[in-house]
Amino acid sequence: MEQSRSNREVEIKLKVESSPAARHILRKSGFRVHRRRVFEDNIVFDTLDLALRRAGRLLRVRQTGRDALLTYKGPAAPGKHKSREELEVAISDARRAVLVLERLGFNRVFRYQKYRTEYARPRERGIVMLDETPIGGFLELEGAPRWIDRTARRLGFRESDYITASYGGLYLELRRQRDVPADMVFPGRAT
Repeated sequence: MEQSRSNREVEIKLKVESSPAARHILRKSGFRVHRRRVFEDNIVFDTLDLALRRAGRLLRVRQTGRDALLTYKGPAAPGKHKSREELEVAISDARRAVLVLERLGFNRVFRYQKYRTEYARPRERGIVMLDETPIGGFLELEGAPRWIDRTARRLGFRESDYITASYGGLYLELRRQRDVPADMVFPGRAT
């Protein structure tokens, strides 16, 4: 994750037709795999009254292979890019971290999964992630706002294509429209 010294994450999402189409666009635009495809399992925590969600904050445990992270995200600043504080710490045991948060009174409120591949261009400071989720494919562009805008255009997208909602927010909207499970997980990977 590309961040400034202030621990601000600046990003957008772009909906893609398919993962193969996205890979083709990225290769054609000079992007190469920076980190290979990996499965991520994320658990979001909140208080009983959803105080964190209402304040635009997030508390998450992410398991990626043998690696695990505890993440705090602050409220997003208004704008065409999602910009918010992000603090992450590597943890040695995701299951124990989950227990600690539960013992402190936090509740599991959402679980989401994705496969993520990271792409980069030589000598550029931004990163593009191809996220394959149960609700479709997305490119997530993370870096300086100018880099994001320039890269989105290079990949064939317009500002009107920018998505600043979280996966939780996108899934919550989908749940309002259709009868889908409470968590955004792949069939067979829900345990």
